[in-house]
Amino acid sequence: MADTPKPPDMQLQIQIDEDVANGQYANMALVNHTDTEFTLDFIYVQPQQLRAKVRSRIITSPKHMKRLMLAMQDNLNRYEAKYGPIVLREDDGGMH
Repeated sequence: MADTPKPPDMQLQIQIDEDVANGQYANMALVNHTDTEFTLDFIYVQPQQLRAKVRSRIITSPKHMKRLMLAMQDNLNRYEAKYGPIVLREDDGGMH
């Protein structure tokens, strides 16, 4: 049997538009799901306002959501190891 040559390692190149690179500030997030996908809405709530605007919506698969959650937990752990624990209080808004 002849050895099958391995394909060369490919490196993903990621591009980002300037508007996306500038980011959006969000101080609230809503997470919903169906059996096939998760939807994350990132929202900006202004103080003293009765309306809030969704700044960004991400729709992803359950497997990717799990990978995202693990990556976020890892980064949060590293943040707290460097800067100290983040303390949540009941008066922080009560929303997750």
